[in-house]
Amino acid sequence: MGLKEQQNCPSQRKISVLIVLLFIPIVLFRLCVDNPFSAIDDTTLQDSAAHVVITSYSSSSSQEEETQESYDPIKEESLCDYTKGKWVRDEMGPLYNGSSCGTIKDGQNCLRHGRPDSGYLYWKWKPNQCDIPRFDANRFLDLMRNKHLAFIGDSMARNQLESLICLLSTVSSPDLVYRNGEDNKFRRWRFESHNVTVSVYWSPFLVAGLEKSGNVDHNVLHVDRVDERWGKDLERFDTLVVSVGHWFLHPAVYHESGSVLGCHSCEASNCTEIGFFDIFRKAIRTTLKTVAKNRREVILTTFSPSHFEGRPWDSLGACNMTEPYEEGKVLEGLDLEMRRIEMEEVEAVKAATGAEVRLEALDVTAISVLRPDGHPGPYMYEFPFKNGVPERVHNDCLHWCLPGPVDTWNEIMIEMLRRWRV
Repeated sequence: MGLKEQQNCPSQRKISVLIVLLFIPIVLFRLCVDNPFSAIDDTTLQDSAAHVVITSYSSSSSQEEETQESYDPIKEESLCDYTKGKWVRDEMGPLYNGSSCGTIKDGQNCLRHGRPDSGYLYWKWKPNQCDIPRFDANRFLDLMRNKHLAFIGDSMARNQLESLICLLSTVSSPDLVYRNGEDNKFRRWRFESHNVTVSVYWSPFLVAGLEKSGNVDHNVLHVDRVDERWGKDLERFDTLVVSVGHWFLHPAVYHESGSVLGCHSCEASNCTEIGFFDIFRKAIRTTLKTVAKNRREVILTTFSPSHFEGRPWDSLGACNMTEPYEEGKVLEGLDLEMRRIEMEEVEAVKAATGAEVRLEALDVTAISVLRPDGHPGPYMYEFPFKNGVPERVHNDCLHWCLPGPVDTWNEIMIEMLRRWRV
């Protein structure tokens, strides 16, 4: 390099530095303008048990609007309040039926038992702000790969469990690897394709207790400790779905720390009548604290309403509706109070544990109260009117037909799991 070229180098370096300095403000300005995260506000980030990340699909936006607006991932996938919405017609119908799925309890296999109408199968829940994607069994199995999912509770937990098994069976055949107890109260399946285990544990109070039987006309509950039938296996679970409620309405005597707290509907037991709402709260609190202490994922499915509508359970015409209620049906009475207790206890434990524990309420109470058409009714038994119309007939206005509205619960649950896995 000559002397003249060496003298020109400092000038060239100064020019290069000046150009870089001129471009820095432009780059910073573009980053601030184009950064999609600048659109996130406190409302978007709020975490509520009534909200879950559900992909939004806009059916009203025109193609012209879509081309003018760039894709916004925050807008497309935001926290959606799935509890506010309505049931709309769905011509696609269910993913399975009473013949294709072998795990449906006989009393919930409504079409096979002769229910004459099938319209109740062609509805889907449509939140006001978004759509709930149709259940994707492969997606669910991917989310739960190498994990153990346990349903714990009463017959409503089993109802949801059997719905899930039927949905998953559409893509992967489960192996029943364990069965114990009458009426299939304890079962375990394996989906070898994804190394997924799904179990169900009968525990109608979640806490320790003895169910009424024989000469004992009331239940006995110990509200300060969980039921060991599932508690001893807690370390084996990755995710729990807990669901109880209706068994708390039965006569019972309550114990805590070795002392009798009182009772419910127990005139002959020499106990103080204290009702069951506070006991239900204690049972939920004991359960959630125990699970949180063990750092397990837990979903609490809220109280499932019945639709006897004030009629005796053996009256002709109980829960004989064939379509959902219109908008405007509100929660009240027992349904409202049981749900309120559950939501409050979930929020209390979440506040106490923070981000250490994954805990959400699967809030199905308001969704389900709109579906009086989804119960077996008299078709809990095979062809109840084959010999004519009796004066009295047994009705199941509590559990859900399979397939039926309970499948929607699992469609929402998969979105909860997806958010946790992100």
